Amino acid sequence: MTSQTTIKTLLILGASGDLTGRLLLPGLARLAARGHTPGLTLVGAGSDDWTQEQWLERLETSFADANSQADSSGKRELKRIHKGTGYHQLDVTAAGQLAGLLATLKGPVAVYFALPPKISQLACEALTPEQLPAGTRLVMEKPFGSNEESARHLNKILAALVPEDHIHRVDHFLGKATVLNILGLRFANNFLEPVWNRDHIAKVEIIFDEDLALEGRARYYDGAGALRDMIQSHLLQVMALMAIEPPASVDERDLRDAVATLLRASSIKAPYAKNTRRARYAAGTIDGRKVPDYAQETGVDAARGTETLAEVQVSIDNWRWQGVPFLLRSGKALSSARKEAVVTFRPPPHLPQGFTGVDSPNQLRIGFGPDTLQFDVDVNGPGDVLSLDRATLHAELSASELLPYGEVLEGVLSGDPLLSVRGDTAEDCWRIIDPVLKAWARDSVPLEEYAAGSPGPEGWAT
Repeated sequence: MTSQTTIKTLLILGASGDLTGRLLLPGLARLAARGHTPGLTLVGAGSDDWTQEQWLERLETSFADANSQADSSGKRELKRIHKGTGYHQLDVTAAGQLAGLLATLKGPVAVYFALPPKISQLACEALTPEQLPAGTRLVMEKPFGSNEESARHLNKILAALVPEDHIHRVDHFLGKATVLNILGLRFANNFLEPVWNRDHIAKVEIIFDEDLALEGRARYYDGAGALRDMIQSHLLQVMALMAIEPPASVDERDLRDAVATLLRASSIKAPYAKNTRRARYAAGTIDGRKVPDYAQETGVDAARGTETLAEVQVSIDNWRWQGVPFLLRSGKALSSARKEAVVTFRPPPHLPQGFTGVDSPNQLRIGFGPDTLQFDVDVNGPGDVLSLDRATLHAELSASELLPYGEVLEGVLSGDPLLSVRGDTAEDCWRIIDPVLKAWARDSVPLEEYAAGSPGPEGWAT
C-alpha cells in the first residue's frame, strides 16, 4: 500500500550541480507556484564550499521563470521557500556527515540524490536505517546501476534502508500526462484495442532523435552512450506502456505489475550484428553551427568507442506480440529533433479491384513533448473517387502545467511512486540491454559514423 504521508523537507544532495540548477529547482518552482508545496522546507547540500548567498542566488535564478508567471499566492510560496532554505557543505560518503544533517531536519524527509551514480551508492552505504527520519524517501537518478548485477546490489542497499514504496527511481522522460495519454488512447477506444496485436501491427518504432550534440556533458555521457542513456531506461519504459496488457486500474501497483510482466517477456536476440546498430557523429553543421567530431570533444576518451546513436530490435515473447519487432532508437547531433512512437499497421488483406493510390501502410504516431496524435488513413479523394488519398487525423493530447521534474517531485512529495521505476523493473531493463553492451565491447557490431547534422548513417532512415 502506497504511503501518502506528505514530505516536510526536501534535501537535495548535489545542490551546486548542473542538474539541480537546470532542472530540479525550476521544476520545484513551478510546483510551488501552483500551491503543491505547503509547508515544505528546501535544504541544499553539496561538496562545493558555497556560501548561503551563493545558494540563494541559485534559487533566485532557477525560480525566476516561475516567479514571473505566478499569481500573488504563488509568489508568496516561492518567497517562503527562498526565505527558509539553507545550504550545507558536506561529504556525503563520509561516515556520519549525511546522518548528522538528517538528524537536524524535520521529517518526513525526501533525499534527492542529484549525484553521480557511484557517489549516490556510497552515500547510501554510509547510512543505517536508524539514521533516517521516519517516513524518509530516497530519490535516485538514472542510470540506476551500470548493469543488472550492480542494479540488484543497489536495490539491496536501498531495501535495507526504506521500504520499496519509499524508493523513487526517477524517469523524468515520462510525465504523468504522457503515461495517461498512452493508456487512454489504448484502452478507452474499442476500435483500437482489438487490432493492437501481432495480427494487425507490422512493427512499432520508438524514436528519440536529438539535434543537440554533447553540449558539455562529456563527463557523464562518454561513460554512458546512447544505449545506456536513453534506451535502457526511457525508451524501454515507453515500449512497455505501448505493449502492456490492460491493467485493472491506473493505480501504481496494477500499472507497474503490468509493466514488469511485459518487460520480463522482452529481450534483444542474437545475432546482435543483425538486431542492433551503433554509430558516432563526426564533424558537421547543425542549424549553421559547426559541431566538432565527437572523438575530439573536450572530456571524451575516443578509445572508449562510445556511441552517440543506437538502435535495437526488441522481441516480446508473448501471445499478443510474438513476431512483431519493436525498434528503439536514440541519438544525438542529428538533422532534426524527433520524439515519437510510430505504430505501422499491416496492409489490408485485399483491396477491391479498381481502387488506386494506396502505396504505404496506415500509421499511428504518438508525439512526446508536446503530446500529439496523428493517424494516417486512406480516404476517397476529390475528383476520381476510385483514387485513394492519404489523410492525417491530428489531435493535441492533454498536457501538464508542470515541468517534467515538477511532476517527478510532485510524486515524491505526495508519496505516489507511479512515475518511478520499481526495483525489479530496473533490473530487468539491464537484463535486456546487458548482452548488447557485451557484444559491442567485443566489437561484434561495427561502430558506424555519421556527420553531425545529418539524418544518421546511410541506410538508417526509418
